[in-house]
Amino acid sequence: MGTGRGLTAAANRRPPLSPKEGWLIHGRQVLRFRPTRWERTYQRLEITTGELLPDQEIPLLKSRRELSRAEALKLWSEKRKAGWSLCSPQW
Repeated sequence: MGTGRGLTAAANRRPPLSPKEGWLIHGRQVLRFRPTRWERTYQRLEITTGELLPDQEIPLLKSRRELSRAEALKLWSEKRKAGWSLCSPQW
């Protein structure tokens, strides 16, 4: 049997079916994707934008908006194609 790495890598590229928080970073800019409502027919995520400041422990939060799951997946995909990277929670 193989290590399963190929399967794991493929699974990581697929959007989660259950609510899961996700974080992206590009330079000092950070995006947090957080599920707010997760029903079978109605799924919403809150997108929070923040900026890491060199002299501050906590990022400056700049905006917050709510998107449908489809809109959030599109935004996530666009950001990843533009060079944004996965990161650990920043706040």
